[in-house]
Amino acid sequence: MLLEFDKVEKSFPTSDGSVPVLRGISFDLAAGQTLALTGESGSGKSTLLHVAAGLEGFDGGTVKVAGQPLGQLDDAARAALRRNDIALVFQQFNLIPSLTVAANIAFQARLAGRDDADHIATVSAALGLSDYLTKYPETLSGGQQQRVAIARALAAKPKLLLADEPTGNLDEGTAEEVLEQMLDLVAQTGAGLMLVTHSPAIAGRMQRRLHLKNGQLA
Repeated sequence: MLLEFDKVEKSFPTSDGSVPVLRGISFDLAAGQTLALTGESGSGKSTLLHVAAGLEGFDGGTVKVAGQPLGQLDDAARAALRRNDIALVFQQFNLIPSLTVAANIAFQARLAGRDDADHIATVSAALGLSDYLTKYPETLSGGQQQRVAIARALAAKPKLLLADEPTGNLDEGTAEEVLEQMLDLVAQTGAGLMLVTHSPAIAGRMQRRLHLKNGQLA
């Protein structure tokens, strides 16, 4: 299994005491599978995604990525896992404004030592970015910037792609096109995909669906 959650617990401290956000979450995701994570705001979706990425700790249970137990890794080892095996796509794009589109796309691949020019060219072409490689992010539309963020993630050939509302800032037509391209590229690379979404239509495109309610799988 590529991603394994076993009875995972996570709480956040507040002035009124500890507030549980994840309550005994168990599921797994195999390589090549796509999974939608749905639920109302505050149900724990983004927290679960951040735990899977090793960006946040957890209080109980076990999380494994590519067989590695996150709870036993130090900060440097979790960062190495994100660099080598995990790619993240967020609504905010998080592009580097001082780098061209081409350099942004290649950024994580170079960090991971997988700077494959042919693969990067294929990903860029599939996402309709070939004519924008010498431009800078600020000159692109929101939809184009999101394509760059997805291309950057896939260019690194990750084992696991984690996406938090990756089309949430896009209009319906652009969102559908970007999602189609992302799914095609995930299928080609054999990566596992877990995608947080509020959209029933997008969730319906995934092979599996998990629904979070009050920190539990409903």
